[in-house]
Amino acid sequence: MVRITINEQTLEVEAGSTVLQAAERLGIDIPTFCYMKRLPPLASCRMCLVEIEGQRRLQPSCATAVTDGMVVRTNTPLIEETRSSMLDMLLANHPLDCPICDKGGECELQNQVMAYGPRESRFRDAKRVFHSEDIRLSPVIIMNVNRCIQCQRCVRMCEEVVGAVALGTVEKGMDTAVTGFEGSLASCDQCGNCVEVCPVGALMSFPYRYKARPWDLAETDTVCPHCGTGCQLTVGTRKGEFMRVRSKWDEGLNRETLCVRGRFGLDFVTSPDRIRGPMVRRDGALVPVSWDEAGNYLRQRLSAVEGRAAGGLASPRLPNEVLYQFQKMMRTMFRTNNIDCSSRWSTPFDVLGPLVTSFFSRAPLQDVIGNDCVLVVGGNVTEENPVTEYLLRDAARRRQTRLLMLSVRPSRLDADARAVVRVLPGCEAASLAAAVASLVTAAGQAFPDDVLADIGATIGGPAAATGSDATYRLATTLLEGRRVTALVSADLLRSPTARATLQQLNNLLQVLRLLGKSPTMQFLFDRANQLGAWDMGVLPAALPGLRAVADNATRATLERAWGAEIPSEPGVDFDGMLQLCDRGRMGALYIVGSDPLMSYPDREFVQRALRAADLLIVQDAFLTDTAGLADVALPAASYGEESGTFTNNEGRTQKVRKFREPVAEARGNLAVFDFVAALQSHALRLRPSVQTEIFDEIAQLVPAYEGLTQDGLGADGAFTKAALVLPAGRFFAPPAVPIATDRLMLVTGNCLFHNGYLSERSEILNTVADDPYVAMSAWDAAQLGLSDGDQVVVRSAQHELTAKLKIDKHFPRGLVFIPENYRALRLNSLMRRGEYPCPVDVKKVHVPFEITTVAGFGAEPENPS
Repeated sequence: MVRITINEQTLEVEAGSTVLQAAERLGIDIPTFCYMKRLPPLASCRMCLVEIEGQRRLQPSCATAVTDGMVVRTNTPLIEETRSSMLDMLLANHPLDCPICDKGGECELQNQVMAYGPRESRFRDAKRVFHSEDIRLSPVIIMNVNRCIQCQRCVRMCEEVVGAVALGTVEKGMDTAVTGFEGSLASCDQCGNCVEVCPVGALMSFPYRYKARPWDLAETDTVCPHCGTGCQLTVGTRKGEFMRVRSKWDEGLNRETLCVRGRFGLDFVTSPDRIRGPMVRRDGALVPVSWDEAGNYLRQRLSAVEGRAAGGLASPRLPNEVLYQFQKMMRTMFRTNNIDCSSRWSTPFDVLGPLVTSFFSRAPLQDVIGNDCVLVVGGNVTEENPVTEYLLRDAARRRQTRLLMLSVRPSRLDADARAVVRVLPGCEAASLAAAVASLVTAAGQAFPDDVLADIGATIGGPAAATGSDATYRLATTLLEGRRVTALVSADLLRSPTARATLQQLNNLLQVLRLLGKSPTMQFLFDRANQLGAWDMGVLPAALPGLRAVADNATRATLERAWGAEIPSEPGVDFDGMLQLCDRGRMGALYIVGSDPLMSYPDREFVQRALRAADLLIVQDAFLTDTAGLADVALPAASYGEESGTFTNNEGRTQKVRKFREPVAEARGNLAVFDFVAALQSHALRLRPSVQTEIFDEIAQLVPAYEGLTQDGLGADGAFTKAALVLPAGRFFAPPAVPIATDRLMLVTGNCLFHNGYLSERSEILNTVADDPYVAMSAWDAAQLGLSDGDQVVVRSAQHELTAKLKIDKHFPRGLVFIPENYRALRLNSLMRRGEYPCPVDVKKVHVPFEITTVAGFGAEPENPS
């Protein structure tokens, strides 16, 4: 610790702290323009100059490290004159158009001129003018370069945090101008973080332009509804109408940054495609009815299917309280454990449960990725969890974290990784097994002989280390670290090999634990409340708290609290429910906020199964394809129309706040559950049924949430508890290596601009998102005689679709990627249940179709790094 005195106030700070940081701790305001807390100091704006005793010149406080005994003054006449002069120079060329500038009322230049600026300018020359009109850099970003004060915040944010490098500067001195390549942002992520950090009105949000003034807005702090990163954001509304989204530096793990979906994709709540009132099926068509009519119809239909099998599917985008109440209703009133929260894959809870209880860390992501090594397994972080990617890049570049990648698809993080293992689709388990064997080989004598023999007897020992050079480099890097974190993409669960992949991940973490690496893991979910859905027990084999349905003690505790019996046998997942439907054995199927007809593999089968259910109840905010098949469609509140909590990938529980009223006759999801429960023939009632009271019950009955209170969920939320138990020490045998194929293999996931099918209802995102596309490697495209931008047909054994070709030079050979986000494509029509990846053929439109093969697909491509 070192001692510093600022304006006669003394304190001790950590060595390496800057004068600016020390002043902040004392509550002393020092103005800045170019300074950004998350980046190294630039010291170019000279607004933060201070006097330091013993120094001949004023020093920038943002870049001056504290030394022991330092004496600093921040408010002398010389400093005040210097600040005033600096602001006068900025105003010399700055247009005085505050009345029409969108930044008016929250402009840092305005605020600093009022606090420190001159009352009259000494400059009389004509102002410099770059352009007479604003420049539309992209569909969402517009620029008035004349207002730019050359602080470089936007350029640094784009390059050093986001990694897009879409902005730069031209010319020098007072003629410096920020611009995109050739005056556009065509290669930009469109995240708008440059707009957020711009201190003036140089970079502006086009969708928000001229819509409102800051003082007109009612602002609500809430959580992003898209991926599971759980970014904090602030929604601005005017007279109940959605206006904009912004973010704050001092709240949430995202610390001011958002991705394009979070900043520009919340207008989906205003989509016209809403269910405005209850509907029931009559003469083969859905017709609008009143709530009373819907109740009478549903009462009769529920009575007719009483005693038959029932099932429920709920979206992991719903708040914890809604998910908890849903599984409670299904288990006590519909008397079934046939409950699921995923309409895209089956969850192997028998392997997943022990993995979570042994290694899952409910801790801040910043702490978790601060470990020596971070291994990212599966998925594409750049497109699935963009803000998590920002944090990982920062850890790799500034904290020297060893970043390791093992995935099918390339991502922008590959450039910062120490090792990149590009695996073939469906081969993740085999690649992890090779990494484990390489790790055992590299560790050598680090294991006791008996432990090494036990490992070798199961996984094959050093002789099994047959992976690539990249795999061996990954293993040795893991061995060099003191602490290791695995970030696991939920994308792995799509594959039929998911169980084997989780088993090999368990092997890897156990070996690392035996080596003293203190391994932890977190998931990279692409849905806002997937972890919360698991925690709330929206699983066929798990009760709230991820405790097994077969656990008699847990079941008894919940039965006492709920006043009803819970079936003792595990239920079936959504695939099992569809099979029950298809066989004519499903009475009532209740779907809340999910659209399996669009997302579950094999659309034809799903459609046939849903139609075969005796009673299909769909509760949703939007008229989805699945809602179109319903016997009863109940209008529910959308995101922002009811309050609750989300639990993000870290295990952080945060408040989701209401900022608008439900449309037309829509009701909150909890109110709809009460409505349905009241129609049942038995006397049970859902109590409690108020969000705050349900949260209190969760805090009492779910161990990880014990002790949490609504008031305790501050701006940064509160962490649930991880009660980790030592693994049983069981190792799983490595899977058989999949047979190489010469077919093109189709995988899917989210693209950068969309998340699931929800965001496609955002008009703003649709202006920046690519048209539906098919991505493949340049090598494969050349072999097939295809060029970037060609319209191509992708055909599987099931179906075919047409989209534009996008050639990606980083893609491995043999891989085809189509985003799952475009409803018009009906991508799930190509796929079969239990088959992933999907073999396909690709041809240019209007070319006679023949079966194509791609030579060399079985060979692992060279390390792209």
